[in-house]
Amino acid sequence: MILKINDFGIYVVKFSCEATFTAQPGPEVKNCLVLELHQNTNSSVSIEHQNPFREGGGKQFIDLTSSTKDLPQVSNRLSLSSTRPQGNSAAPRRSSTLRLTTARRRDQQVRWGGASQQPCPPFEQGGRYLRKSVHSCTNQPPLQQGRPATMLVPSDMMTAQSKLLYQLNKFYGERVQARKGTVAKTVREVCKVVQDVLKEVEVQEPRFISSLNDCNGHFEGFDVISPSEFEVVLYLNQMGVFNFVDDGSLPGCAVLKLSDGRKRSMSLWVEFITASGYLSARKIRSRFQTLVAQACDKCSYRDIVKMVADTTEVKLRIRERYVVQITPAFRCSGLWPRSAAHWPIPQILWPNPNLVAEVKAEGFDLLSKESVTLQGKQSSMEGDAWVLNFCEAENRLLQGGCRKKCLSILKTLKDRHLELPGNPVTSYHLKTLLLYECEKHPREIEWDETCLGDRINGILLQLISCLQCRRCPHYFLPQLDLFKGKSASSLENAAKQTWRLTRELLTNPRSLEKL
Repeated sequence: MILKINDFGIYVVKFSCEATFTAQPGPEVKNCLVLELHQNTNSSVSIEHQNPFREGGGKQFIDLTSSTKDLPQVSNRLSLSSTRPQGNSAAPRRSSTLRLTTARRRDQQVRWGGASQQPCPPFEQGGRYLRKSVHSCTNQPPLQQGRPATMLVPSDMMTAQSKLLYQLNKFYGERVQARKGTVAKTVREVCKVVQDVLKEVEVQEPRFISSLNDCNGHFEGFDVISPSEFEVVLYLNQMGVFNFVDDGSLPGCAVLKLSDGRKRSMSLWVEFITASGYLSARKIRSRFQTLVAQACDKCSYRDIVKMVADTTEVKLRIRERYVVQITPAFRCSGLWPRSAAHWPIPQILWPNPNLVAEVKAEGFDLLSKESVTLQGKQSSMEGDAWVLNFCEAENRLLQGGCRKKCLSILKTLKDRHLELPGNPVTSYHLKTLLLYECEKHPREIEWDETCLGDRINGILLQLISCLQCRRCPHYFLPQLDLFKGKSASSLENAAKQTWRLTRELLTNPRSLEKL
């Protein structure tokens, strides 16, 4: 549990007993002290805080067991209960200890002691000082109710982590929210155009029914690749007469094969079935591309929308500013591909079994699009294969804690600093590394907002490592390299730029004001 008092005033961490306390940051106190409390008797704790910034330079008395004028926003009382050695209910109560863990420069000194005496120098034990960052008061009597402890804290002892958290929240409130607002406005504009084009497609070919519907501001199947690049997944009907075949011969892909050759004429997509009985992703996409080209000439937005040439994908350019790819797909709910059967790894504690069950029930999508992994492969199935997509499953995993906030900040940093030639770093790379970070930090407390800075730095360091190794494994399909097709020079350049960005965050949190 972490306790915050005013603006980076006091943090309390690692209780060895039950405790509940919350407080919101405010603008007053400019000091920071990290405490580790081990309290083994029933008592209240009071702190007398020397605050050089306070008017008159006087002491500030803080009673952690009550809501006082110094803590007007406190919503709970701190509750400390006694603890005994595990498995021995008859063990005697141990004496109280209070350890102060501080982050400071060498020339600074933290002094403290009991309220009945002058503040004393750091406690010396056995002729040797404890580590510079830790001081103990075990030579003091046990803490008793109403007895305060006195601490003198240097005015610039705010920890780097606290500074970074403050700057990240400020960055989120200003830059990230501004990006979200701009993107939301663009999405509404783009969706109007795409909906009109798909309406014309449906008139020509009723099998391609638009699934791009507005549900309280959310458009199903709409994905933001970047603020100017989007993808719309168009879900098709009637996959029933086909079997899903995932034998690993096509990395990241699968095929749809007729379950019974006699059922060929029963399929809604009969003319797109090959002689071998496979539903061809390329044939469906080719037909859809022709329909979209005709729809662009007939729709009410024909003056601002045009097809992107020289690609087998179905891409629209809108107002010469935005590019939207429309991808035909089949939804496979309740299925889980054999190539992802290893997930989750048994010894990894995240996600929990209930969440795993939800994710697998969510299933995956099969997309009709070009696959970088199949380029150069001499396979007769290449054009007929469908690309595996786990977008909904990934989004389900990223619910809770500060995960989505973390991803939003990373996307904004990417847009501002990692838009490089060759497009070596994408939002999907960041999303993938965020999922790996969840495995490295499986406890929900590690995704509390106070850990936001650590998680972002961890993901950026992971990104640097992947760029230097020139490999970024897909989260569900680790045999799939998300960097395939990227040039070595673009990855090397991205690694250098990501390191510059990470170094700024690690050494100077205030740099976020200019990033």
